[in-house]
Amino acid sequence: MNLLFANDRAGQYPDSWYAATAAPLAAFAPLRGETRADVCIVGAGYTGLSAALHLARRGFDVVLLEAHRVGFGASGRNGGQVGSGQRVDQETLEASHGAETARLLWDFAEEAKALVRGLIAEHDMPLTFKPGIVHACRTAAEVREAHVEAERLASRYGYAEIEPLDRDGLHAILPSEAYVGGARDRGAGHVHPLNFAIGLAGAASAAGARIHEGSVVTRVTPGDRPVVETAEGRVRCDRVILAANGYLGGLDGRVASRVMPINNFILATAPLGDRVAEVLREDVAVSDSRFVVNYWRLSEDGRLLFGGGESYGYRFPDIVRAVRGPMLRVYPGLADVAIDHAWGGTLAITMTRMPCFLRPSANVLSASGYSGHGVAMATFAGKVLAEAAAGQAERFDVMAGLRPPAFPGGAALRWPLLVLAMTWYAMRDRLGI
Repeated sequence: MNLLFANDRAGQYPDSWYAATAAPLAAFAPLRGETRADVCIVGAGYTGLSAALHLARRGFDVVLLEAHRVGFGASGRNGGQVGSGQRVDQETLEASHGAETARLLWDFAEEAKALVRGLIAEHDMPLTFKPGIVHACRTAAEVREAHVEAERLASRYGYAEIEPLDRDGLHAILPSEAYVGGARDRGAGHVHPLNFAIGLAGAASAAGARIHEGSVVTRVTPGDRPVVETAEGRVRCDRVILAANGYLGGLDGRVASRVMPINNFILATAPLGDRVAEVLREDVAVSDSRFVVNYWRLSEDGRLLFGGGESYGYRFPDIVRAVRGPMLRVYPGLADVAIDHAWGGTLAITMTRMPCFLRPSANVLSASGYSGHGVAMATFAGKVLAEAAAGQAERFDVMAGLRPPAFPGGAALRWPLLVLAMTWYAMRDRLGI
């Protein structure tokens, strides 16, 4: 079974609040026949769209192939959080990669946030960057860790945007008894993720990139002159960029062995009206300290957009059932509130939770596996891929040097082994460990 079609109708966005409020964008025609390009990109999420935009700006002839619609995958379905740093904390990165590389990775992440904000403003995209992400902790020990991390980032990295929050400080923003403190990052923020993808598509197309939707890539043949094939056409090119993330399927086994697709889910309640103050008293996004993270924010029309739960495999579960329980553990008072939208999507993780940058074959570049931290980092990855395709590979090589290991069992056994591991961590979450 192909993840591209396991849970979705061909060429259509899922029934999400994002799709219901998406900015209009005329469909791009499928690829038909043979064409030539400098670079062919597979996947029109943040990575592929950003790479197409930055390459087109450099004067490259770019063809971008998308199986469904631009932003169809995780880029158009996620929680919209534009977080600071990498998915892994700086102390861990210092221990595993050294202080110099950890500093580079921090600087890359800061550039990634600035890139998102800059592109939104430069291209007058149909969305607003809203500042503020709160990290909500369940235990006093987690609160201490969050406060120590805030101090470390201020003293070692000069990042003074994180405000430690005690119980009262947190509850002034987030009135839930499920949490006892945390921190607010004023330098991070949140966006409408599908409209950001749509904005990137408009910018890339205006810069000259040729985007083709409804064009499922069936084969990539690497070599001196790579060939990318769809059911109705083919692209002969000098470089290929694989930017399909969790929807890569079997196009490249070297990437697939290191990058694992997993599913995550979001509910949108009915508009809360005056009850918004029961949920959030400031327009910030929130993520909590669970291993299987809960994350949420308010929509522009006053709904709670609450994400959580994971599944491993092709078919989505009953999404309302999977997410409503965690939502009510945070906000039990919302038991009577209707659910208007429920959707899922497939992201990708790595063993280390750091992105996977690879040269899997001759004249093929790949970046994926953002592990839930992709709004900013995938956009930045597209820029770095464009640099590498243009012959400036220094930053690509830094990221490729992280080289997440293959999952045990490779592509064939990664799912059953992951299910065992994640079941263990989910049990720890339920027990509060």
